[in-house]
Amino acid sequence: MMFGGWGNPDHDESVRIIHRGLDAGINFIDTADVYSGGESEEIVGKALSQGRRDGVILATKFHGSMGADANAQGNSRRWIVRECENSLRRLQTDWIDLYQAHRPDPSCDIDETLAALSDLVHAGKVRYLGSSTFQAHEIVEAQWVAERRGRERFVCEQPPYSILVRGVEADVLPVCDRHGLGVIPWSPLAGGWLSGKYRKGQDAPKGGRASRIPARYDLSLPENQRKLDLVEDLISLAGDAGLTLIELALGFVLQHPAVTSAIIGPRTMEQLEGQLGAADVTLEDGVLDQIDKLVPPGTNLNPADAGWTPPALAAPWRRRRGARQG
Repeated sequence: MMFGGWGNPDHDESVRIIHRGLDAGINFIDTADVYSGGESEEIVGKALSQGRRDGVILATKFHGSMGADANAQGNSRRWIVRECENSLRRLQTDWIDLYQAHRPDPSCDIDETLAALSDLVHAGKVRYLGSSTFQAHEIVEAQWVAERRGRERFVCEQPPYSILVRGVEADVLPVCDRHGLGVIPWSPLAGGWLSGKYRKGQDAPKGGRASRIPARYDLSLPENQRKLDLVEDLISLAGDAGLTLIELALGFVLQHPAVTSAIIGPRTMEQLEGQLGAADVTLEDGVLDQIDKLVPPGTNLNPADAGWTPPALAAPWRRRRGARQG
């Protein structure tokens, strides 16, 4: 997500970062059409076109708005088929290893989504299917529909998960484990909160994600002030364990038995280098117990960090009998 206008606009440097990750043993790259309006996919395509494609599991996503056209978004057959072709072109590849629904689409029957995705699998343009930021009941419904209607099924879920965003521990992760789905969490550093750049008594970084999703970073909100307090506690805990805060945060996510791999999002080479070592981190039970005391299991400190608000909660008219849609 950090390659392109949303983060690092230097394509050559971004390609070098990708190549360094591959040389270090990373073999999975996740992007999305909506990241910088397709620019991220273009950068990934440049990086993999240099003889690196066959050794990589390449994942991308559809759903988000890709322009002024009201139909250029969502999980409908019309959009999925069209946007898959666009992603293939930007990525400079003939196939996508993992094609994911970036968010649920309550306006579209999940069977229509799975039917369109299944056709792409049968056509050889997509290898596997996944979801991202689905609620537990939506994951189960998708599995049920795939079985009953003979569709290709989602094989993994990509939820938000970090020390500060633990809501998925209550239901999503157990459901994925029960149904045999892989789990590839996004934002294990909680959108940068666990990188060390947000500290108490210091000015918060400006621009970037903070300007796009202010509810997650506005320091006037008590839930975000609480994050600052916890960061100080976690830095101390990490130091006692001989780790950096980043290693503690990534190690925590990787320690959950349902998690397959954690998705990192470096913007610079320095950030990548600071995260690579976390793959070898194993946290002791005592450290995990201390984390549980600081942030109880199943807790999201800020609801905005969950990545998506279900329409049933976001739209008042859906909860009020006789109310009209505004």
